[in-house]
Amino acid sequence: MSDELNDEVISINSIYDENTLSFLSGHVYALTLPTLPAISFRVDFPVDYPDAPPSILGTQTVGESTAKGEGSHLVDLIRHVLAEIYVIGAPCVFDLVEEVQQRLQQLQPESSAEQHEEPQAAQRDGQPSSDSDLQRHGGSSDAPQPQCELEEPPLWVLSDVLSEKKSIFLARCAPVSSVLQAKAHLAHLLSTDKKVSKATHNITAWRIRGDHGVQYQDCDDDGETAAGGRVLHLMELMGVWDAMVVVSRWYGGVQLGPDRFRLINQGARDALVKGGFVEETGKDAGGKKKGKR
Repeated sequence: MSDELNDEVISINSIYDENTLSFLSGHVYALTLPTLPAISFRVDFPVDYPDAPPSILGTQTVGESTAKGEGSHLVDLIRHVLAEIYVIGAPCVFDLVEEVQQRLQQLQPESSAEQHEEPQAAQRDGQPSSDSDLQRHGGSSDAPQPQCELEEPPLWVLSDVLSEKKSIFLARCAPVSSVLQAKAHLAHLLSTDKKVSKATHNITAWRIRGDHGVQYQDCDDDGETAAGGRVLHLMELMGVWDAMVVVSRWYGGVQLGPDRFRLINQGARDALVKGGFVEETGKDAGGKKKGKR
């Protein structure tokens, strides 16, 4: 396996599920789309990848619930998208997965899409405002709410500083008990820390258990497309509640591709473990011990 392919496999499996790209034999991998776990596809990566494009050989597994002919249709779609997005010398799996999933979503009837949404709470608020990438889940926050004034500065717990090709990543987390408090924490951070306020992106996510069993899950990409949702998904996988995360990125002038999501999630995980929001088990335990040194 080339270094480029090895890095891409690690990045893709960090961004999505750990088995999104799984080794089969030789240069062939099984690719499973996160939104279609019942079907996987055989992808052959040539020795000189990414200077040469991968090939979609066909389906590897097809679930019993899959409609007849759907596997062949998806193989044709993936091949078509690959031909459109592949650029010589550039890793392409992340762009391939995202573009295929976007097209499948466009083809999916609205009623079917609703069936695949995981219910996050008993109630949902209105649609996000057009000037924000915020994702909201929870009670009705459309009604006017009082401003939250901080009695004391937030107690941020910082991750290790991560650096990749001149880009710098730093995550921080803090306990929060309401959406208003989370917003106040973020406003305080941006107004008091000039370095953070000048970051290229400040990706935020929070998960809060409100009164009467209502749950709130919000995130903001701050220009780093899809990053906020991935941090929020990480918090869901880690079982984190009543906490917020802010991941700051200072762009170094070199595009990182899907690696940026791995670094964003790595920083967020490190901060949450050091902050004590995760039980000390498995690899998270190593992260917590690292934070105590």
